[in-house]
Amino acid sequence: MSLMEQPGTAASPVPGSMFSWVSKDARRKKEPELFQTVSEGLRQLYAQKLLPLEEHYRFHEFHSPALEDADFDNKPMVLLVGQYSTGKTTFIRHLIEQDFPGMRIGPEPTTDSFIAVMHGPTEGVVPGNALVVDPRRPFRKLNAFGNAFLNRFMCAQLPNPVLDSISIIDTPGILSGEKQRISRGYDFAAVLEWFAERVDRIILLFDAHKLDISDEFSEVIKALKNHEDKIRVVLNKADQIETQQLMRVYGALMWSLGKIINTPEVVRVYIGSFWSHPLLIPDNRKLFEAEEQDLFKDIQSLPRNAALRKLNDLIKRARLAKVHAYIISSLKKEMPNVFGKESKKKELVNNLGEIYQKIEREHQISPGDFPSLRKMQELLQTQDFSKFQALKPKLLDTVDDMLANDIARLMVMVRQEESLMPSQAVKGGAFEGTMNGPFGHGYGEGAGEGIDDVEWVVGKDKPTYDEIFYTLSPVNGKITGANAKKEMVKSKLPNTVLGKIWKLADVDKDGLLDDEEFALANHLIKVKLEGHELPADLPPHLIPPSKRRHE
Repeated sequence: MSLMEQPGTAASPVPGSMFSWVSKDARRKKEPELFQTVSEGLRQLYAQKLLPLEEHYRFHEFHSPALEDADFDNKPMVLLVGQYSTGKTTFIRHLIEQDFPGMRIGPEPTTDSFIAVMHGPTEGVVPGNALVVDPRRPFRKLNAFGNAFLNRFMCAQLPNPVLDSISIIDTPGILSGEKQRISRGYDFAAVLEWFAERVDRIILLFDAHKLDISDEFSEVIKALKNHEDKIRVVLNKADQIETQQLMRVYGALMWSLGKIINTPEVVRVYIGSFWSHPLLIPDNRKLFEAEEQDLFKDIQSLPRNAALRKLNDLIKRARLAKVHAYIISSLKKEMPNVFGKESKKKELVNNLGEIYQKIEREHQISPGDFPSLRKMQELLQTQDFSKFQALKPKLLDTVDDMLANDIARLMVMVRQEESLMPSQAVKGGAFEGTMNGPFGHGYGEGAGEGIDDVEWVVGKDKPTYDEIFYTLSPVNGKITGANAKKEMVKSKLPNTVLGKIWKLADVDKDGLLDDEEFALANHLIKVKLEGHELPADLPPHLIPPSKRRHE
């Protein structure tokens, strides 16, 4: 559906149009925005409303380069970060199930480059200098990090079904010990921060044998501040240690992360062995399978949530840009017109914390919206305060209007787009292996037990259940709900669960249970007590044999 426009007439939305909206806010002076898609809406809002504020107060010199069209249109990206030899490249190889150009795997620091693994019609490598001049790729602003970085950046493109939906960024292994003293020639943490702003998921990989967090790794994790919602942690190579050791390793990892990632919530850690080799110690196989499935589901949800993530990132950026404008205009206001500029500049930089508090009080801004005090003080040292701009309320009002009105309407459009699109999920590679068939997660377990058996799986325990059944005073071969309840509550399961079991077991819906239905109810109680989930509907293999004739 789209916006229709007759020649010579003003644009007006088609009744019932899904992807158009018109502001009814009488305070608006100009024509309201009309968008066909969420990405187009985000692009226009950024260019027309947020970018002028960023440029006026030199936001790009302090925080992040301006966004480009490719930033709004690109596929979801997953950033892999970890110390050397934690299995980052192997993890990508495991996901896409094929080698990619430029791939090197080994126990020593092998990946010494940032490699963007992306979809392409043919296999090949695009070097960094060529990559940052390609307007179709979202990497043009990486040009600012210079040749030392660009010589260590490339794009590996290949035709792969997984890469149809997502792109994956492999990073150099983070160094530890003496090795971290060697300069990389570019600001590694700043590059990672640039990627963190633009990716949909950040996966931190740890080796079960190497939990020490080096200075460089600590610096990197701190650079990911404000993107905690994107971070997932993988404890890799967990099949190489015994269960008791694994518990200790997991506890040590959580303790280490708690000191660096300052959030009240516990970060989500996935435990497993993410490669296609046999498990060395298979004791925790079920745990690894469940964890891998959870991580895969998280990655598969990225295409569906991509528009919402971009919307969320634009809101974060707008809030930071507003605070930045207040900081810069406050510094400008305090500067003398003629004499003593340098001494005043030093004083203002040293007292920046007090300026933060003043802005916080005057404009009711949350402390969490302010940029890092230490980093801001460092950046201000090299700036000419006399070139800063005074407060321009109109620019801030425009951004406030965007946050209050435009973003709310785009949020509605996000949901509408999601409902009209087919269910988007990452397909191919390792994601296909566990989708269906006997190696699907949980196949043949819990309510799925006996799915391939010729005999009714409940039948083997039915004699035991029959003994109980005939003590419950059946009439015409059936027991009442009240009598069934007396026995079922002995399981100590909550009434909500027992109520669901009753609905599943009462196959003929007559409000009574015969011996087969009673046996089925007890089987489902056993399934639940063993820690499995109950099915939403009774699977065909669990339907009692006497009821199948009526199906």
